[in-house]
Amino acid sequence: MSAYENINNSLTDRFVRYTAIDTQSDPSSDSFPSTEKQKNLGRLLVAELLEMGINDAHLDGYGYVYASIPSTSDKKVPVICFCSHMDTSPDCSGENVKAIIHKNYQGEDIILPDDETQILRLKDHVDLKNQIGNDLITASGLTLLGADNKAGVAEIMEAAKFLMNNPELKHGEIKILFTPDEEIGHGVDHVDIKKLGADFAYTVDGESLGTIENETFSADGVKLIIKGISAHPGFAKNKMESAIKIASEIISQLPKDTLSPESTSDLAGFIHPVSINGGVEQTDIEFIIRDFDTEKLKEHEQFLEEIVKQVLKSYPNSTYEFHVEEQYRNMKMILDQYPNLTQLAIEAVERAGLEAKLQRIRGGTDGSRLSFMGLPCPNIFAGEHAFHSKQEWVSVQDMEKAVQTIVNLALIWEEKFK
Repeated sequence: MSAYENINNSLTDRFVRYTAIDTQSDPSSDSFPSTEKQKNLGRLLVAELLEMGINDAHLDGYGYVYASIPSTSDKKVPVICFCSHMDTSPDCSGENVKAIIHKNYQGEDIILPDDETQILRLKDHVDLKNQIGNDLITASGLTLLGADNKAGVAEIMEAAKFLMNNPELKHGEIKILFTPDEEIGHGVDHVDIKKLGADFAYTVDGESLGTIENETFSADGVKLIIKGISAHPGFAKNKMESAIKIASEIISQLPKDTLSPESTSDLAGFIHPVSINGGVEQTDIEFIIRDFDTEKLKEHEQFLEEIVKQVLKSYPNSTYEFHVEEQYRNMKMILDQYPNLTQLAIEAVERAGLEAKLQRIRGGTDGSRLSFMGLPCPNIFAGEHAFHSKQEWVSVQDMEKAVQTIVNLALIWEEKFK
């Protein structure tokens, strides 16, 4: 009998319980975490970990949850960490989430009851074809679900419970880390790597069943400040140089068929304006710059700045500031130095009876920055789909397989090291 047959059905209840807690992060906040409400989930997780018998579980002042599952092995085994983020995206409301369980899905359209214009269709959600007979969880149509990344949180918690309840299974010390503010790019700003005490880590924040990701975008942010010339609109002839119009011209000069999220896929990077604020005298534009090739970030930034310079030739009295901020780097640069880390994840997925699929993320995870902080960290699937939207969904059966994969990883690390 497989040990995993004893994983009980509390996973669904656990996940639904977590989705009901609003943990939306706020990119405009100067505090950390960006919203205090993220700690509400953190406090619940600590209480549940303590109840499992994980005695060092705690929430720190920054909103991180740390915990350790003691080793059951006589061998010296590398310490591995499982990490997920507690916050949900600011792109869509996370308040008053009502999770709905759709039993035994048979390929039908799923109409979300609180907004019947929100319909999950096979043609729009291609992975639904792999979910026939499974139980799906959605929100009600007014909010996101929060599977990104409360699915990962619930899976790690369920795996922790399973390991604590089965001390006869041999594994090394396991660290647990739950982070705030991942969705706004600050998930590991204040993580204490020394206190965490792990040698390697896995984020549980991926999409489709069986996927493992060891490559991400490299990422920069650009803040462009346009300083125009203001004048009374009734007397502005040959005087006014509107920063709003200058900014609009710059945006309009960006390529339409390349270098944008909506026109690229696979390895192609992009320049993407994400916000524009201001008035006639000053307008600020925020861009994100992305590419798998880190060297190409500078090329994209030079291309953008050249557009700015060309537009400003028509506005001789206006000026600009161009500020570049490094956000994260492609974790493959680090993970290629530790091929065994990814290979063991592949084996763990296969032991769960799945086909392992190694792929890259057109985005980033906490693992991107953790890898460059001395904690090499690929990403494994959590089962989340259509994240950051009202049509977000997750499969209960995919989540159960993620729990098995986490447990398998804990056992494999102990098996492989003499």
